[in-house]
Amino acid sequence: MLAASRGRPVYSEMLAGERAAGVRVVAANEHWTAFVPVAARWPFEVHIAPHRRVPDLPALDEAERAAFGPLYLDVLRRFDGLFDVPMPYISAWHQAPVRAGREESHLHLQIFSIRRAANKLKYLAGSESAMGVFINDILPEDAARQLRAAA
Repeated sequence: MLAASRGRPVYSEMLAGERAAGVRVVAANEHWTAFVPVAARWPFEVHIAPHRRVPDLPALDEAERAAFGPLYLDVLRRFDGLFDVPMPYISAWHQAPVRAGREESHLHLQIFSIRRAANKLKYLAGSESAMGVFINDILPEDAARQLRAAA
């Protein structure tokens, strides 16, 4: 892989690209960036990742831990501001495995909603449920723009 050939894990390389381009970035602070991934599976999906590659939550330093909460709440307020109603969401941490593969891991939080419009939910179709091939209702750049505007 290109990223691996440059000595950086794939997720770290992707985060660097998202930060440089900025078009899918929703919000950021000194230690974290919240962005809509280029291949988002859900209409409104955001990843929040620390700028420094760490494998898991215990590896975060005090400044990174302190900076996470305000950005997380900012993203949740943006979700709620999209349609002027509270947005249901699911969030999950992606951390390194305990032993093998830790060096390739980059901690990040994934947040998404099943809502695709104020009165519409995203239902998984056959290709999504059976094969994991997601069809998104909105371009990631448009989702990021809407989330930025919802501040």
